[in-house]
Formats: sequence, structure tokens, C-alpha cells
Amino acid sequence: MRYRQVTTGTLALGVILLIDVLRVWLPGIITIFGQAASTPAELMGAFALGWFVLALGAPAVVRRVGARPVTVVAAVALAVARLALTAAPGGRTQLWLATAGLLAGLVWLVGVAADTDRPVPGLALGFAVNAALHAVLDTVDLVWRGDWVAWLLSSVAVALFLFGAARSGNGDGTARSGSRAGVGGVRAWLLAGPALLLAGMVALSPALAETGMSYLQVGGAVARSPLFGMAPVPVAVAAFLCTALTRPQRWSRVYGPVAVVFGAVLFALDQGDLLLPAILLAAVGLGACLARTDDASLPTSDPAAGTADSAGLADGAGLAAAAPADGAGDEGVDRRSAARRGYAVAAGMLVFALGAVGYYSAYDLGYPNASVPVLVALLVAVVAFAARPVADPTPGPFPPLRAAGAVTALALLAPVLADEVPVASNREGPPERLTVVAYNIRMGFGLDGRLDLAGLTEAVDGQRPDVVLLSEVDRAWLLNGGHDTLDLLADRLGMSYVFGPAADPVWGDAVLSRWPVTDPRTLALPAVGAPTGAQALAVTLDLGDGVRTAVVSTHLQPPPGRGPVVQARAVADFATGYAAGRPLVVAGDLNTEPGDEAFGQFTAAGLVDALASARPLATSPADDPREQIDHVFVSPDLTATNPVAPRGTASDHLPVAVTLTLPPR
Repeated sequence: MRYRQVTTGTLALGVILLIDVLRVWLPGIITIFGQAASTPAELMGAFALGWFVLALGAPAVVRRVGARPVTVVAAVALAVARLALTAAPGGRTQLWLATAGLLAGLVWLVGVAADTDRPVPGLALGFAVNAALHAVLDTVDLVWRGDWVAWLLSSVAVALFLFGAARSGNGDGTARSGSRAGVGGVRAWLLAGPALLLAGMVALSPALAETGMSYLQVGGAVARSPLFGMAPVPVAVAAFLCTALTRPQRWSRVYGPVAVVFGAVLFALDQGDLLLPAILLAAVGLGACLARTDDASLPTSDPAAGTADSAGLADGAGLAAAAPADGAGDEGVDRRSAARRGYAVAAGMLVFALGAVGYYSAYDLGYPNASVPVLVALLVAVVAFAARPVADPTPGPFPPLRAAGAVTALALLAPVLADEVPVASNREGPPERLTVVAYNIRMGFGLDGRLDLAGLTEAVDGQRPDVVLLSEVDRAWLLNGGHDTLDLLADRLGMSYVFGPAADPVWGDAVLSRWPVTDPRTLALPAVGAPTGAQALAVTLDLGDGVRTAVVSTHLQPPPGRGPVVQARAVADFATGYAAGRPLVVAGDLNTEPGDEAFGQFTAAGLVDALASARPLATSPADDPREQIDHVFVSPDLTATNPVAPRGTASDHLPVAVTLTLPPR
């Protein structure tokens, strides 16, 4: 007896839509509800956690009102919110639409859990298909695209989801044709939230895979534009689905938990060259652990006793199919099992929220966060290890290898469709001038909370730059939607990049160049009490005919109540030592103003303020600039002209641009 494919497909579609909503809602916490590094992290965390705590009341609503009406209403609300977000309205409208979609999605999961004792196939397919689509779309989801193709595909997905939601409870209110939902599924539903967190952060993150590939180009602590950056994604998707959808073998009780924990440990070590093994181990381990919790078994009662066509709802709660003559006791068991599954998925999603908030709040509050993914992985491992094997498992709704093959084939399109590798090359002879742009891009999000790649590209490209220095570059944070903002901007600008990690391997500073770049180096800056890590990235521009110019990109992080004096001194010493007498450019968000002690560290090192002729040149906040904290310093042999700070709201800072005349040869 097979589970209905419609039920599994609907669960997978709902998971995909919910993840889409989360990729809008999570960034809205720090770009719309509050502002990272200014709004108290405790307040933003309380806002985020509150909705997941509220969802803990959903099982009681399901028990009182009935699973089917709650599930259908929540499905409609989730679908409407997801479709409306395609307009990317920005601001409070976007935040509250996403919040409504999130809460609806959580309630929908609770309702589905009441009637479904075998969620693993649907959850696994939802995670994997969403990751494959995210990769094919180059980590820019349909929600942010807003064109007719995005509207069409979003509408089709929503329509199919609503069709499945209407059909999946038609006639029996259960997930299995011809029988009531069994007593199993509690462990699997409990792992829905932790698995979603690990999949989004590590195991099935296309942006993390691309970032991991970029670290292989140089080695060490510096990353460069990779070739076929999305290549690991189909491997991770195939490994995850093959282990999640196939019947677990006896030894999976060991290798699944060990692999998922070891993958999380590698990720937590914050080393770029360990990202790829972390992804693959986490994918295999997470899939195996989910499979271990798939405890649905064939019904012991005669299948002829009830079928999908003849069974009716046992009661208004829709928790089981029509019971046999002695079904009163079975009905009570069904109610208790349904409630346990509902509370399990609500608790699991609360673990997701606690893990996400706990991990990313550390970058504002300054506490160690490496243990967060490891603890979540340990929870998954313990639950999977404790699961007992099923003697007579129910056949899955889809052939495992065919399902894995189909989704993997979709993921294989990503290296072909999404990967572009701009190649810097010398033009004829060294140039007389270089145009430099420095820009704090706030992870790609504008003041209205929208992912504004077009606005960022316009602000930079309008200056016709030769080299671009970027601060607050996010390459895979789940909190920001799992985008590789650096790769996306590099593709749009037609420039290759070098990346230096600061807070962790996927958040830092970058240099984009139209000229070949050599000898990249990075220096970790002393924290001196600042909660977020900082670094200085140095590269050498090869301008042809032996002409070289040193460029250093940095983002100083001041300690509470003080200026970034220590970091400024470290950057100035590092930069002048790296340049070794060659022309030098140092730029970025320095979090210091002209006249401050930290600002003076650069001039004391013999550097010149390249923006001096345009002072005051305020750059923050972008909609009402009052602070001069983004700067360009140069060696005295470079002549600065035309310094500007073009207006725009694609970030919370304005870019600064200046043209530099190279010394005569």
C-alpha cells in the first residue's frame, strides 16, 4: 500500500513556499524591523522568536477545530502571502506580508502533521528541490525577480500547492490511502525544523557551495572567482536524497549521526577550505538521519476495512479515517498521536528559530557561536540514533532513485545556467588613470529591505570603475536569504573578485577588478572588544608593462563607545608594508570621521585623503547622509580628482568614487 503521491507532493511544495517566505522574512528582521548593529539584538531576536512561540498554540486549535479546516485556511494564507511577496513591495508591507506567510506556514505544518505519519519523503523533496531551484536561479529567488517569468512560475507553484492541499484531505483526512494515520511520525516531524536549519546553513546551501569552491582557487584565507562554483550542489542534493528516501541500513544508525555532526563541526571551524567537505558530510548525514526517523509501517488491519473512497472523517477534527466497530479506542489513540505530531513540528520549528537567532545574534553581541550548528546537529543525531527500525515499512510514494535522479538533474543545470566567470585582462598598455569605488553594500539589501542588486549595480557601474572595494559582503548567510551577493554583483559588473573573510568564511570584504589581480593577502584585525570580526584584504593590480598598484579593502569595527584606533593603525601598517613603495589605495567603511584619532592613523602613515577636495562628503545614512565614515586613502604619488558620493538607497551607505592619476613612468 503506497502513500498518495499528492500528499507527499503537496508537503514538498508547501515546504518550498515556506522556505521562500523565510528568505524574505529573515533579512527583514535586520533591515526593516530593526537595523543590525544599531537596534538591540535582543529586541530583534524577541521579535523573531515570538512568532514561533505563538505557533505552539496551533496544535490546540487543530484539536478543537479540526485538522482539515485549519490546514486549508493556513495553506491559502501561505499561498497568498508567497504570491504577494513576488511584488517585493519593500518596507513594512513586505515585512508583515512575510510574517503572515511565516505564521500561516507554521500553522499549516501543524495541521499537516496531525494527518501525516510519514513526512520524511515530502520534507526531503521540499528541501532538495528548493536547493536545486535556488542554485539554478543563481541564489536570487523568484520572490526578488519580479518579472513576468517570476510571476508565472510563482503562480503555477501556488496553484499546484492549493490543488494538492484541497485533494490531500479529500475523503479520508489522512496521508495514506485507505487507512488512518498511524502513531508514528513524531520523531520525523520533530526534526523538520533542525533539518531545515542545517540544510539552509550548510548541507543544501548553493551559496555556501559556491563560496567553498572559491576558496579552492587560491587556498588559505583568500577566495577568488571560481570556475563552475555550483558544481557541488548536485552532488550534495543527490547524496541527501539517496540517503533520505531509501530504506536505512543497519549501519546507518552510526554513519548518519556521525556524518551530520562531523559536517557541522567542520562548518563551525570557520575555515574556507573546509566548507566543501562540511557540505557533503552534512548532506549525507542529514539524509540518513531523516531516513532513520521514517517509522511509518504497513497497517495491521485488513485493507478492505476502509479505503480512500469509502472512508469518512472520524470526527470534526479530521484526525483519522472511519474506524471499525471497536474504533473508539483507536480514535483516542489517533487524537493523541496527531497532537504529539503537531507539538513535535511546532517544537522543531522553534529549534530552527532558536538556532538561527542564537547563531547570527553573536555577530552583534560578541559571544562564541560555533557551538550552535553543532548542538543542532547533535539533536538530529540523538533523535535518529534513538529511532527504532520498522519491521514492515510502508513503500514510499516515489521510487527513491528516480526521485533523486530527477531532482539531481535539475540541480545539474546550475553549473551551466548560473555560473559566470568574468576574466580580468590587460588592455593595451597601462592606463593613465584608475577609477576607484568603495561601497558598503549592507549584504545587498536597500533601505526598504529589498534585495536590490540592480540598484547596487547601477550605483557602481555608473562610475565606470576599474576597481571596486566592497564592505559587508555576505556570501551565504541564511539570515540574509542564502545569497552569494559577491558573485551576483561580480557577474553583473563583469569583473572578477577576490574575497577576504572577516566575521566568518562567508562574510567580509572584497576587491573587484577589471585588471588582473596577483598576490592576495589578508590580515585579521584585533577585535579589541568589537563583536564583529574585521580584516584587511590586500591585492596587487597588474596594469601591464610592469606597472603595479597595491589595493587594500577593509571595514573597521569600532569597539563599544570608542573609535577603531587600534584597527586603523594595524591596517595602515599592513598596507604600507604590503605596498613596499608602490602606489597604494586603502579604502572602505572605516567608521571614523576626519579629525578623529583613528582617521589620523592613516595620515600619520603618510597616506593622503583622496576625498579631501569634496569635504564634507557624508555617506551615512544613505537617505539623509550626516556622517563621513567611508573613505579612500592613497599614497602621495597618486593624484585624486573628481571625488563623489552618488546618491541612492540601494544600501544604508552611499558609495564613494574617485579618479586617480598614476605617477609618470
